[in-house]
Amino acid sequence: MSSTTLPTTDTGSDLSEVRDWVALLKPRVLTLVVFTGLVGLLVAPGSIHPVLGLTAVLCITLGAGAAGALNMWYDRDIDALMRRTARRPIPAGRIAPNAALGFGIVLAVASVAIMGLATNWVAAAWLAFSILFYVVVYTAWLKRRTSQNIVIGGAAGAFPPIIGWAAVTGDVTLVPWLLFAIVFAWTPPHFWALALWAHGDYARAGVPMLPVVAGARETRRQIFIYTVVLALAGLSPWAVGFAGPLYAAVATVLGGMFLYHAVRTLREAQDETGRSLVQDAAARRTFAFSLMYLFVLFGALAVDVLAFR
Repeated sequence: MSSTTLPTTDTGSDLSEVRDWVALLKPRVLTLVVFTGLVGLLVAPGSIHPVLGLTAVLCITLGAGAAGALNMWYDRDIDALMRRTARRPIPAGRIAPNAALGFGIVLAVASVAIMGLATNWVAAAWLAFSILFYVVVYTAWLKRRTSQNIVIGGAAGAFPPIIGWAAVTGDVTLVPWLLFAIVFAWTPPHFWALALWAHGDYARAGVPMLPVVAGARETRRQIFIYTVVLALAGLSPWAVGFAGPLYAAVATVLGGMFLYHAVRTLREAQDETGRSLVQDAAARRTFAFSLMYLFVLFGALAVDVLAFR
């Protein structure tokens, strides 16, 4: 008498593999990128069919995820040297580099093509440019060569509001550039606050982040300077008459709170080199607040414009 063995599947293993592919997209970064792109789409003048609007947001998501996957493919060598990134799928050996490269390219091409066909080719062109800027200009050119890598390369993460706006209007006017400027000014204090307490990782990998090259004291000063610029940029949609008093009030409060955190970071107890004597507690709080800042600011803009348009 023979017995038949039913095939079994390792569900846990399958889920782990899916999680690894999702991790290539840098989902935590995606959240902010997609949200700012969505707000750009929502506040743009005119209208777009909800299905096409969702498609545009999906394309921004896929495009940003593609850029993240290609970034992980290129940076797999330095990721392996940093505690913060060593467990990523490629340096940990869970996904082959060539597979990640192919995955990123397919997502990039698909996101741009679908965006062009579903909305317009202006939005598709800006999406393509943002992907290339992040992968080529920031990842391959600037990141390992200059301490200004985040300042210049941060433009890549500032394009989503422009893309969302263009998906609706087919053009790019002053307001989306102001939204671009807000994210652009936000990027240095956000990432340098992280770099202050992760400087050891960057030094070990040979990445010339500002705390590694110029020291912690100068980094703290630059965080404060860029936060001042950000607080002013945050008011620009109201200054040009695009947003109303609700947004202006929220932007003012948030800008003041960010400046408070920047001052605390600047004045945190330090040794003679500028290194924190309290484990960069203020810098960690500044980093955490910076995430909330962008969500609340762009959320307030959407509420203000949609409610009083």
